[in-house]
Amino acid sequence: MRGSLDLTALADRSPPGIAGAFSRAIRAGDLSPGDRLPTVRDVAAQLGVSPATVSAAWQALRRTGLVVSRGRAGTFVKDSPTPWLSPRQRGLVGAGPDGLRLDLSRGTPDPRLLPSLEPALHRVSQRAGTLTYQDEPVLPELREVLESSWPYDAEALTVVDGATDGVARALEQVVSYGDRVVLESPGFPPFFDLVETLGGEVVPVELDDGGIRPDSLRRALASRPVAVVLQPRAHNPTGVVTDAVRAQQLVRTLRRATHEMPWIVEDDHSAGISTAPDLSLGTWLPERVVHVRSYSKSHGPDLRIAAMSGPASMIDRIVARRMLGPAWTSRMVQTILLDLLTSSRSMDEVGEARRQYFARQRTLVTVLAAHGIDVPSPDGINMWLPVHDERAALLHLSASGIRVAGGTPFLAGDPDGAAFVRVTSGLVSPDDAATVAAALAEVAVR
Repeated sequence: MRGSLDLTALADRSPPGIAGAFSRAIRAGDLSPGDRLPTVRDVAAQLGVSPATVSAAWQALRRTGLVVSRGRAGTFVKDSPTPWLSPRQRGLVGAGPDGLRLDLSRGTPDPRLLPSLEPALHRVSQRAGTLTYQDEPVLPELREVLESSWPYDAEALTVVDGATDGVARALEQVVSYGDRVVLESPGFPPFFDLVETLGGEVVPVELDDGGIRPDSLRRALASRPVAVVLQPRAHNPTGVVTDAVRAQQLVRTLRRATHEMPWIVEDDHSAGISTAPDLSLGTWLPERVVHVRSYSKSHGPDLRIAAMSGPASMIDRIVARRMLGPAWTSRMVQTILLDLLTSSRSMDEVGEARRQYFARQRTLVTVLAAHGIDVPSPDGINMWLPVHDERAALLHLSASGIRVAGGTPFLAGDPDGAAFVRVTSGLVSPDDAATVAAALAEVAVR
């Protein structure tokens, strides 16, 4: 039967066995793209196992990207073959008619506001370096510049291949199968996939206009998580900023934990273009904080470079693990970043980009307010907009020539009836603000 499978002859009724049976059926074409899998309870009853066993099998299938969860609607065979993307990232890939006037779904910076690489490239050696593989992974000159601008006095610092790489490297050191990790909800979709891939369990925490709510964190800490991942500013997708008062509230909550304090992993992915002060819980908890600062949004996503700090015991393990893989981040790229961070021209260009993003956000918020839609002015390049119905909003905006990202991939668990879209509002120029605001107002909750 379409969307179903006869499992009566299945010998291995463990989660891997059940997942394997459905995987084979999908690959053989017995289950087609878009087919809805039977419910967890139906499969459990057919096999005589617990619903938890089937749920674990479904989770394994989601991690492989063969199926996608659509909340209460059920679990479906994936219908968009993008095997290089993790499950929630596939949910962010825009689908719709070609030729849309504005794609505001990607969460990427405006390429016109990135600093020019030409001067830096001219100053890079025309020959790749021939240093030994065991040399110091961070250029000493770059380390000095990074340390001088860091938000706290960190014990150790290294360079990795982007913010997500840094967060992944940190979590790989502390997360084992069955461990719990606290993630913001809404939050960055790849982090949900990453925790599940590591065999961990996501414990969501709620946000308000000041960041993670202390009461929500306190409840999450009762589950004894091994790590907490947070975005201190330009939060993706909400644009929320954590200020010093809230940061100290979170620190007090962490210190009151009745078990070992979890690791705090901070993703400062928009440092150069954020208008908020640089802040880290490492100011108060340097022995438990890993702080990651990316230069993708400010200097160019394709540079693939970020700096990360933390206790030497943690950073040394991450550096040692990288020596068995990529070993180091290209010193040529490090040289380019060093030039960009010290050149007056590129510093001015990044400063202008920061001002432009701030002005664009303020303009769009102001025009939305004129339509009766009140949203706080976000930091960074994204806006989190409540809508009446996610799918209807995506279709309506697509018909208006605008693509945004659906909110579901950013949420952990059931959204409880609330619907959202993420708008990369930093791409909305002043000339487009009126048109975009009018379209968003038609789908937004007033």
